[in-house]
Amino acid sequence: MQVFSYDHLYTFTYNTFRKIGCSQEHADTAATGLLAADLRGIDSHGVARLTGYVRLWEAGRINASPDIRIVHETPSTAVVDGDAGLGLVVAPFAMQTAIGKARNAGTGWVSVRNSNHFGIAGHHAMMALPYDMIGMAMTNASALVAPTFSTERMLGTNPIAVAIPAGSQPPFVADFATTTAANGKLEILQRKNEDTPLGWVQDKEANPSTDANILKKQGALLPLGSDREHGSHKGYALGSIVDIFSAVLSGGSYGPWAPPFPAYVPMPENMPGQGLGHFFGAMRVDAFRPAEEFKHHMDNWITRFRAAKPAEGHEKVLIPGDPEREAEQARKKEGIPLADSVAADLTQLGARFGLVL
Repeated sequence: MQVFSYDHLYTFTYNTFRKIGCSQEHADTAATGLLAADLRGIDSHGVARLTGYVRLWEAGRINASPDIRIVHETPSTAVVDGDAGLGLVVAPFAMQTAIGKARNAGTGWVSVRNSNHFGIAGHHAMMALPYDMIGMAMTNASALVAPTFSTERMLGTNPIAVAIPAGSQPPFVADFATTTAANGKLEILQRKNEDTPLGWVQDKEANPSTDANILKKQGALLPLGSDREHGSHKGYALGSIVDIFSAVLSGGSYGPWAPPFPAYVPMPENMPGQGLGHFFGAMRVDAFRPAEEFKHHMDNWITRFRAAKPAEGHEKVLIPGDPEREAEQARKKEGIPLADSVAADLTQLGARFGLVL
């Protein structure tokens, strides 16, 4: 394990995005979005993915200088075409569009097509917080998930994030995959040469497995709930909703046709849409009740939940967003740890572009 300062990793990431042709503004937006994952302790979606983005660019699947534009809109809704740009850049444009519409209409809803992997959903949802708005973000993703009772991979990990402002308390930020575990957690276990817990994955015949490399053997991730007896049909439904809102609604490619993140995986045939899809929402709190009144009651809600009696063996009851916020506070002071394999990968990447990690 090696530890790097935020500024050091930001500079390296920013310069890498500049080397592939991103503008200064886009490189800053992309680097900030990517590092948000590392700061918040979501190591699977941070700089560990940087090489993957470069490979997608080399394969001609990422446009480093996209013309991101609104192609359809009403006073409270819009469809954004990302022009195959970095999702790390397309998503903030779309979220700002949703925020702008919420300012005027009370709520704003934006569906996106023709984009790519956008990092952590929570980063985009949290963009609404400074405006006393509730933010939502979701995206479809590479088909790695078998629906309940299926052997076939049909959905992505399809995360949902909701950020809700509070007053004196920190905001409520829920950011979760609609699978039992995100694919990034498998990648972390692979680097450690460890097995998965039972209930995360299945083999190609739909048998339970603990093999962290099972996706390379035609296995699949499982929906949130693991199996029918534990509610996997609910995770399947949530993942389906994200897929429909993000891609069917926008004109992106959905279900098993969603573009895969690894550049070496061939694109699906007969794709029904353009690129990955995202969906964003912004709701002005004062469109429902006075913002200060709402935030006072959010403080009360959070305080009461924190005061809930913890189960034996547990120190406290957490509010969604607590672990990530605590990680961010620590990592800003102490630095961001990278696995040796990730640091080596970035070192090799830097050598190609004349950059030093």
